[in-house]
Amino acid sequence: MDERSPLLRELPAVDRLLQEPALAGLLEQMPRRLVLAAVQETLQRYRQRIAHHHDESGSSAAAPDLSPPALAREAVEAALRRGRPSLRPVINATGVILHTNLGRAPLAVAAAEAVAGVMEQYCNLEIDLEAGVRGSRQAHLEGLLCDLTGAEAAVVVNNNAAAVFLTLNSCAAGKEVIVSRGQLVEIGGSFRLPEVMAASGVRLVEVGTTNKTYRSDYEKAIAEDTAALMKVHTSNYHLIGFTASVEAAELVSLAHSRDLLAVEDLGSGLLFDLTRYGLPPEPLVQDSIAAGMDLVTFSGDKLLGGPQAGIIVGREKLIRKIRTNQLARALRVDKLTVAALEATLRLYLDERKAMQAIPALRALTIPLSRLRERAEALAAPLKERFGEEGVRLWEGSSRVGGGALPAAELPTVLLSLSTPRLGSSGLARRLRCGDPAVLVRLQRERLLLDLRTVDPGQDGLLLAAILAAMKDEAP
Repeated sequence: MDERSPLLRELPAVDRLLQEPALAGLLEQMPRRLVLAAVQETLQRYRQRIAHHHDESGSSAAAPDLSPPALAREAVEAALRRGRPSLRPVINATGVILHTNLGRAPLAVAAAEAVAGVMEQYCNLEIDLEAGVRGSRQAHLEGLLCDLTGAEAAVVVNNNAAAVFLTLNSCAAGKEVIVSRGQLVEIGGSFRLPEVMAASGVRLVEVGTTNKTYRSDYEKAIAEDTAALMKVHTSNYHLIGFTASVEAAELVSLAHSRDLLAVEDLGSGLLFDLTRYGLPPEPLVQDSIAAGMDLVTFSGDKLLGGPQAGIIVGREKLIRKIRTNQLARALRVDKLTVAALEATLRLYLDERKAMQAIPALRALTIPLSRLRERAEALAAPLKERFGEEGVRLWEGSSRVGGGALPAAELPTVLLSLSTPRLGSSGLARRLRCGDPAVLVRLQRERLLLDLRTVDPGQDGLLLAAILAAMKDEAP
């Protein structure tokens, strides 16, 4: 006789569990189908536990608690997990400012408010209020982009890969585009520039070597079918040592002398010179336009610090071709992106205000002394609760991330937590699965928290999350 049978018979029926007060009360707050699925999930999990226990021990000794109240409690937890939104806010304590897995740049308060303002009501997305006729969603952004970059015209699509794709498809489809071999980048998710170019309908011509490309390399490669010379900023890696590349102005000079287009993909994109804040040099969008580039593409959610978007600026005649491409509609941005990007760009009209109001720029330039103050304030109650040995401060560095400023070293102060019982990975999992979820750094078997990427207003929430995760650790 199967020894599991008595235990399996002890499992209550679904209808019986639903009568437990905890679940009955939950049915008044959540959809029945969700609660029912949680109950079924719980019962199935216990069937598997019973089978596993029998296979391991050969008996039903030390059987689990199968009482309806105990199972109902677990079903409630399962239902609450199912009812929680899949996409939700997290506290980023990794020290990676533009963390792709965490949504890259958080929005400025002004941008979030702008999004909220058009979410719950109608807006003038594509209507000219003064003339009373249909307008363009691009009109809300183009003037600001031209003002900030010096370009003649601009168009915005849903990300920078789309911006590169649409630019090449509109202006060079069926023809050759010459790119330095050392600039054939791979971006996140294994998407590569050569593949994006092929999908856009152009033929890639590689010139130079990985580390050195000269003007003469481009000159020799120009042929009858050449449409453009393209420069790609290697924003997610940095070549040092024995290197050579062609500057934007020189590439423009060569392209225009042969009646070709000069196109530049800046990747991360930047409007302010951050070397004044101790960061490595990064090309500015307005410098590329001033150098004569016909079209320049860059991202909205990296160093710009706005929503995900691909921005194309350049000559009015070429932007018009891009706008009328049939694929432009497939790649267009929605009203929420327009609102967030417009609000972000307006902050750039005042550099001092932008550096404080845009979270990504603020995180890049926060003083080390301020990070130390916050880390010490967070460590104090933790040391009091868990002892000096379990809570320490370390010197370290933060990363920009998101395919931007790969060589940047950002000194920081790291809060290190040690938990003998849970271990670093166990505590990290508890923090990830908590409410709010907290993402941390695991390094050399140490759990580290970097406050550079934690908004100061979240320090109290972070402390509460840590205390909750370590609640059963011995002091």
